[in-house]
Amino acid sequence: MAQFAKIDSNNIVLSVEVVDDNELKDGDGNLQDSIGIQFLTTITQHSNWIRTYKDASERKNYAVVGGTYDSSKNAFIPTKPCDSWVLDESTCRWISPIAYPDDEKFYVWDEDTTSWVETDPPPGVSK
Repeated sequence: MAQFAKIDSNNIVLSVEVVDDNELKDGDGNLQDSIGIQFLTTITQHSNWIRTYKDASERKNYAVVGGTYDSSKNAFIPTKPCDSWVLDESTCRWISPIAYPDDEKFYVWDEDTTSWVETDPPPGVSK
C-alpha cells in the first residue's frame, strides 16, 4: 500500500490517502508514483498529490494533516507544536528551546515558562 498526501495551493497537507499497490503498476508491473497520482487525480479531481512514507525513508517525515510540504527541501514538516520551538533544518522536525530532560521522569512542555514540567506518566505506563 502506498500513501499520498493531498496538498493545497499553500502546501498544507489536507489529507493522506492510501492507494493499493495495484493502482501504481505500469504495463511491466513496476510501481510508479506518477500512476498513483494520476489515479487519485481521476477519482478526486484534485491534482496536487505527493507520496509520503510511514517509515520517513523519503521526504524526512510522514505527512500529517495540517503539516506542510516544503518543495525546496523535498520534505514534509509537521505542525509546529509551540511558538517557541524551532525547525531543525536537517530533520525538518520541531525542537524545543530546551532539551527534554534525560531521566526516568515524564514531562510536558509549558509554553508560558518555556520549560519542561514534570507530570504523571500516561495511563498504562509505569515509571
